[in-house]
Amino acid sequence: MNPESFSPRHFRWEYAEGVARITLDRPERKNPLTFESYAELRDAFRALVYAREVKAVVFASNGGNFCSGGDVHDIIAPLTEMGMPELLDFTRMTGDLVKAMRHCPQPIVAAVDGVSVGAGAIISMASDIRYATPEAKTAFLFNRVGLAGCDMGACAMLPRIIGQGRATELLLFGRTMSAEEGKAWGFFNDIVAADKLDGHAMEAARKLASGPSFANGITKNQLNMEWDMSLDTAIEAEAQAQAICMQTKDFKRAYHAFVAKEKPVFEGD
Repeated sequence: MNPESFSPRHFRWEYAEGVARITLDRPERKNPLTFESYAELRDAFRALVYAREVKAVVFASNGGNFCSGGDVHDIIAPLTEMGMPELLDFTRMTGDLVKAMRHCPQPIVAAVDGVSVGAGAIISMASDIRYATPEAKTAFLFNRVGLAGCDMGACAMLPRIIGQGRATELLLFGRTMSAEEGKAWGFFNDIVAADKLDGHAMEAARKLASGPSFANGITKNQLNMEWDMSLDTAIEAEAQAQAICMQTKDFKRAYHAFVAKEKPVFEGD
């Protein structure tokens, strides 16, 4: 992927100074996903593993909404006519989007305004940092369309973010979580006015991009990997990870800047 020339067909992509900005581009329908946008987003996040120029990603809202989930006409209707092999292909593909988001080393900042439901709620859940407007409405509404709440990693990730009891309620009832609840429960890092949301998210991403991006990628990787580790295993893994970071030029730059009482300039190497 060349982030400066990358031109996806099914979502909007902007790139400048180490920060990529993604938005879904169907605001008249509250930005639903299609088979094609699912797959192209998955492929883009997979490619980010090798795009070292990209230091951080913002997944932004568009037209007052984040994402309304799978398109009722373009996805839901065809799914009702598919057999099991085709259905499993689809559910694995949507899960692969979450895997790609979690496995790319760049921190992902979700800027959530308005509707964020179904797969839209999953995309914000799979991000690393989440900001919301007071108007944000988040719902894991799979139950309301006759499906299980265990979709795209929700039963694995959501309890770790907001707690088992709260996650169980949201997944079994499919009710809407307000922005205030989301912040109180740890789902949202902050609530920001709608006219300031995009700028706030971009400022956070630029701050991340100017930091030690290699080390940030290690932190994200360890946050993923240590879910399944014992404490002893996690401490050993972190010892090895930190030793790797101590070999980087960024670590040496930070030391020399500290001695000189200057602000370090990180280059991610």
